[in-house]
Amino acid sequence: MRVRKKKWAEPYMAAHPEYVVNEPEKLVGKWESRFKKSQPIHIEVGSGKGQFIIGMAKQNPDINYIGIDMQESVLAMAAQKAVEDQLDNVQLLLTDGANVDTIFAKGEVAKVYLNFSDPWPKTRHAKRRLTYKTFLQSYENILPDDNAELEFKTDNRGLFEYSLVSMNNYGMKFEMVNLDLHHSSEEVLEKNVETEYEQKFKVKGPIYKIVAQFTK
Repeated sequence: MRVRKKKWAEPYMAAHPEYVVNEPEKLVGKWESRFKKSQPIHIEVGSGKGQFIIGMAKQNPDINYIGIDMQESVLAMAAQKAVEDQLDNVQLLLTDGANVDTIFAKGEVAKVYLNFSDPWPKTRHAKRRLTYKTFLQSYENILPDDNAELEFKTDNRGLFEYSLVSMNNYGMKFEMVNLDLHHSSEEVLEKNVETEYEQKFKVKGPIYKIVAQFTK
């Protein structure tokens, strides 16, 4: 969903270079230098207003997080949250998330999150879905060879079913396939960090979740 352009967004992000990366191509293989501590890096492709990435950073201070989004206005809202909480394990990147393997080196990222991605429901737009095989290849190219995880959430049944097939055809191994996340065990729900979209739409229908590993 597109968000109306906010005039304050660009100058705000420019004023906070400690959180917003402008030239990611210069950091390939060196993303560790953007963080206070050397620890695993997880990325979210399509981070929106940042509720998930900020929540995860608070919940897991032993992991570094990078939020990626193509919309300046929503990324600026994520930056506001990071600044307010003074988090040293969050970075934000303004790009469309395609070809992440041109931004990160092999094994530089430990895990990828896809939350409520655009379903691109028309068949002719399948190649734009973030779980299409070319996107899966780009994620695999930046993850380690062992225990490389992709975590996916959506409320769109069509995208969920498509993603299951796409990941299976790619040769991925499923660790979790959840047909109704918010009616899961207490242990699962305690660890679940909600996005803004999830918080709003979980009452309207099931949230689907997949956790899968790339295999060699």
